[in-house]
Amino acid sequence: MAQASSPTEIFKRATASTLRAIAERDDLTVGFGPEPPGLAGSRVKLPNPARDLPPEEAAQLRGAADSMALRLRYHDDAVHSKRLPGSALARSVFEALEQARVEALGSRRMVGVAANLTAMLDEQYRRQGFERVTERTEGTMAEAVRLLTREALTHEPPPPAARHVVDLWRPWLEGKIARDIAELDRTVLDQDSYARVTRRLIQDLDIDLGELDDSSSDESQGGEEAEGENESESGESSSAGAQPSSEGSPADSADADSEEDGEADAEGEMMPGASDDDPGRPGRPGTLPRGRPDENAVYRAFSTTADEVVDADKLCDSDELGRLRHLLDQQLSHLQSVIARLANRLQRRLLAKQTRAWEFDLEEGILDAARLSRVVTNPVLPLSYKREREMEFRDTVVSLLIDNSGSMRGRPITVAAMSADILARTLERCGVKVEILGFTTRAWKGGQAREKWIAAGKPANPGRLNDLRHIVYKPADAPWRRARRNLGLMLREGILKENIDGEALMWAHNRLLGRPEERRILMVISDGAPVDDSTLSVNPGNYLEKHLREVIREIERIGSVELTAIGIGHDVTRYYRRAVTIVDAEQLGGVMLERLADLFEEESTGQNRVKSRRRAA
Repeated sequence: MAQASSPTEIFKRATASTLRAIAERDDLTVGFGPEPPGLAGSRVKLPNPARDLPPEEAAQLRGAADSMALRLRYHDDAVHSKRLPGSALARSVFEALEQARVEALGSRRMVGVAANLTAMLDEQYRRQGFERVTERTEGTMAEAVRLLTREALTHEPPPPAARHVVDLWRPWLEGKIARDIAELDRTVLDQDSYARVTRRLIQDLDIDLGELDDSSSDESQGGEEAEGENESESGESSSAGAQPSSEGSPADSADADSEEDGEADAEGEMMPGASDDDPGRPGRPGTLPRGRPDENAVYRAFSTTADEVVDADKLCDSDELGRLRHLLDQQLSHLQSVIARLANRLQRRLLAKQTRAWEFDLEEGILDAARLSRVVTNPVLPLSYKREREMEFRDTVVSLLIDNSGSMRGRPITVAAMSADILARTLERCGVKVEILGFTTRAWKGGQAREKWIAAGKPANPGRLNDLRHIVYKPADAPWRRARRNLGLMLREGILKENIDGEALMWAHNRLLGRPEERRILMVISDGAPVDDSTLSVNPGNYLEKHLREVIREIERIGSVELTAIGIGHDVTRYYRRAVTIVDAEQLGGVMLERLADLFEEESTGQNRVKSRRRAA
């Protein structure tokens, strides 16, 4: 009874009741746990409040609840899906502005809700390190647009943690979208009209809406036109073979972006609107290349001069790396108990395979006192001896190759970093060496490789048109304590871009081949098929996927490395022979440990079969 009437329980009940009231939904199930806020159907997850809850933390938690309640009340998924752009950057801006709309509707009507949302946003941007941002990057653009729109809709200033970022973007954004933001204010009560204006705003930012949205774009720009005219436009788009039409597409926001100066080149972050490329010229991402792509084209890279293999600590200064590691440790505390139990189980199984064993009934060795009774009862029997022997456990190295693409942003990459951290510690205690690698690109939609292709006259079938960035978070020979800070880099805004899996797999495989260990295991963690807009816009649509399949076949044919994969929300079994797919990122840690345990079990079973055959012979 005392538990039910505790201040924490009272706060939970009040928050859940308020959420249902604002959402006008009595069927909602509200739960509290260690996970970040989440919404799935009629189930709402909120973080557990602390026992001694300070007022500012209470406001932040209420803000998270209010944000989801307003989404449930004012948001229509069908309308949203119909207008949602196809490209990643356009999608992020579209989502941000829709969230600004629903939160503005609540803030206008309820002063307390407005205060709670401000507290939540301030903490969110503080955690993301917005206070330390010194230049405009693609990772902050969507939030800057959201906060400028929020300012226009509610007359609320940006949260303190994000004011500097908004000030960095304000002159550039207001020169392009001030009229669109005013129109958003006029249409805020009508989601469909608001979405149409949002799409126009995205185009005014010179961002490609994406190849899946030509028909929707036609509707948003010409809703009053005849039905037959729209159908003919849609037909033209379809005939492009799943490539978007160049007509009406804005200039590419990633053209030659941050590669132009030294600091931006090191970070590989995109400066929207920096393109000098003509949006109507063929070969631009989102348009058809000159000539028809050759479906049988051999995979190649147009240029490799800007590709890099870099240690994680070279991509981030020491202070920020420490802050990111601290953030990872905070997240790790929520999953520590669950994954740690699985890690201990794996450790016990591995150590059991490495412990010593005894051979009995030998003619020489150490006298076996347990069998002396046989000699006493029957003096005819000889003395029995035993000898200690080591179990055969092959020297092993495990390589974790983690997809660092933009689609992993948020919970998937956080759980991947946590799981890799715990796995490295566990296997190190068992004498198994671990290396942790990541793969992404240096820029969105092409970097220096694409610039060289443009300068060369945009020849057809150019091959890979982006600069690779392969990151070494932990070398196999480095102890975990020295590399632990590097894993925080995965949480840094701007690191996660596009994914070219085939070449990353070749890189990780070749690193393992150079290792002296007898047994080599490569585990790939990914949440989707390989995607690079710049490459796929001027090559066949299956160009990167086909190369990935070829690389996997070659690795499995050579057989020197045992390859396994885990797909997060994506079926990777169609690529890898040994693979498993998980739906929720929270399952990742347990599945990683189970897969490794299964591999070591297979090794033990195989060795026992060999021994049995030898004894039989």
